Parts: sequence; C-alpha cells; structure tokens
Amino acid sequence: MTTYAPVNTVEELEALYGVPGEASLLKVADRITPQYRRFLEASPFFTLATAGPEGLDCSPRGELGGLFRILDEKTLAIPDRRGNNRIDSLRNIVRDPRVGLLFMIPGSVTTIRLNGTAIISADPDLLASFEKDGKVPRSAVVVTVDEIYTQCGRAVLRAKLWDPAHHVDPASVPTAGDILDEQSNGTFDSRTYDEEWAGRAAKTMW
Repeated sequence: MTTYAPVNTVEELEALYGVPGEASLLKVADRITPQYRRFLEASPFFTLATAGPEGLDCSPRGELGGLFRILDEKTLAIPDRRGNNRIDSLRNIVRDPRVGLLFMIPGSVTTIRLNGTAIISADPDLLASFEKDGKVPRSAVVVTVDEIYTQCGRAVLRAKLWDPAHHVDPASVPTAGDILDEQSNGTFDSRTYDEEWAGRAAKTMW
C-alpha cells in the first residue's frame, strides 16, 4: 500500500492555504436568514452526515415538495421516509447529536452547508403533519442550526453536474443487484432483485 507524508497540524494547513477571503467568512450565519430560507425551500435533495461509535455515515434525502419543514429560524424538521430500515443516521443521532447537511438545487451551482445538532422525534402531531398518501413517517429528525453558509460552486462546475451532455448512461454502471451478486459470491438472486426493484419502490415510497 502506498503511503504519503501527512499534514499533521492546523498550522501546516494554514501555511499551505493562507487566509480565507472576506466573503468566505461573511456568508456564515447562525440561523436561517430570509435569503438562506429561499435557497433551502428550493432544494429537493440533501445529504445528511452523522457520526457514532461505529463510525461515520452520510445518507441521501430527497423529496419534491416535502423534504423538510422550517419551523423557525433556528429549527427544521425532516420526515424519515421509508427506506431500507438500516437507520444508520438515526442510530448515530441518538448517541451523537452532531449533524452536517449539504443541500443541492438542480440547475444551480450553489450548494448550502448546514451544521447543527439533532434529535429524533416520534411526536404524533409532528409526524401527522408530514402525512403523504395516507402514510406518516415513523420518526422525524429535528435539527437545531448552529451555522449555515453557501459553498463555492466550483465543484459543481468542474463535475458538469447539471449538463445533460455529461450525464452517465445508467446501463454503463453496475446495478444494485450486480453489487449484491458480488458481495454474496453469486448466492443472492440479483437478477430478480433488479427486475422487481422499480415496482417495489413505487409501492413503498412513503
């Protein structure tokens, strides 16, 4: 395995990168300001990063028109919609409340970073407010905002993320079934899993 000399201290990092520009510091807010609210409410997708005794987790969250609700300038609530029941993020939050969220808006190069602390709530009234197609989430993540700020758009530009000319053909990459086949040494029925996935997801979306 190749090894490299590490950078070990903050002082070494600062010597490499210098002083942040004024805008990099000025953009940071300790609450959801009116302009940041406009960004957040336009976003149908974010990733949620958490930490726990077993390690780190970063999971995608997406929904059009109901991804989360801003309760006040310091608080937002996120319904935990149906998934695979691993509950990695939730397991982490009940033991370490620190969270980091990265919001994306299709077509925009600007992303929003939000750091704070979270709790898991099963409050019936809160969950009922997130009802969709007759179903309510089993819990909600309630986040208290510590800081929120925009992220430089260079990463999105470099990736050409929203340029259809650079979108990847899904048929050119492994399916979930392909990975399950590899991990199970061929004992898992991956073909059936892939064939039935779309219908299964459509029936269990909420």
